[in-house]
Amino acid sequence: MKAPFYVEVLTRSGEVRHRQRVDALPIRIGQGYDNDYILDDPHTSAHHVVIDRNEAGGLDVLDLGSRNGVVHKGKRSERLTIDGNTVFRLGHTNLRVRSADFSVADEMRDTTFHRWEGWPPALAGLVLLALLSLETTWLTDTDKTETVRYVTAMVGMLVAGLVWSGGWTLANRIFAGQTRFGRHLFIAASGMVVIEVVSLLLSLAGYAFSLETLTRFGGPVMIAITAGMVFFHLVTISPNNGRRYAIISVLLMLLGSALTLTFNYQNRGMLAEEPYMSELFAPSLHLTADHPIDEFLAEAGKLKAGIDEERSRVLSDEGESEDDEFD
Repeated sequence: MKAPFYVEVLTRSGEVRHRQRVDALPIRIGQGYDNDYILDDPHTSAHHVVIDRNEAGGLDVLDLGSRNGVVHKGKRSERLTIDGNTVFRLGHTNLRVRSADFSVADEMRDTTFHRWEGWPPALAGLVLLALLSLETTWLTDTDKTETVRYVTAMVGMLVAGLVWSGGWTLANRIFAGQTRFGRHLFIAASGMVVIEVVSLLLSLAGYAFSLETLTRFGGPVMIAITAGMVFFHLVTISPNNGRRYAIISVLLMLLGSALTLTFNYQNRGMLAEEPYMSELFAPSLHLTADHPIDEFLAEAGKLKAGIDEERSRVLSDEGESEDDEFD
């Protein structure tokens, strides 16, 4: 490693927040103004570490007796040998030191849609949320049309989208130094639209082809779409960690689906979310052959017999319990 050297402050996601050139070794780092690099971190000492060349020609970070020391991969070290890729922590600050001869990666192809920043995606997201609220209200509106119902639904939908995207915007600001509110709002709105469209398509397909499974297990499908939304939010914050975020999103999807199915089984005695198809449409959309009434009555009779048997068993158990109490 050859001079000059560059001390870099990194975000938690690994992005460079600040970079300062130091022309020669040793490099003194701390809160004091007589250091080569001054840290604005109250969890570091006035003279926290010094970076100098070791006997092998590399660089060592030497702790100068600070209270919090030098932390690398969760372990505290009195002396740490570093290279251009070593990230270490002083107090609450992540640092990296690179020299002028550090080999950088090849230029990446720019695939970012730079025009899709700021207000265009934000306005698109707001329009999507407004249209989604009007569509869902219209589909479920069975009473006399009232403007206040549509306005209330629209405000509720907009507030939900703004709160969700606002949380991701705050995370974007903390971990990447940018807000990207417009993109996060567009991702939130697009995800909510996809959830509504997929839910409608599943209900239509379930009704048309008598596939109740499509409507009775909608929860895991919605969780999968939400996990996809989380993935795009995370990639917006840190584009260089797409593979890691894909794994996180898949794990969230599997965990959420498992919890949903477990909750259903504990509370309903079955994995499905509902015992029957709750969404009904016009008879003309039903594409499968109708079942005879006799078949329906036979199935209903079997269901009634099972219920009567279960009821008799419960009453018998209760009677035995009362007899035991009297005895």
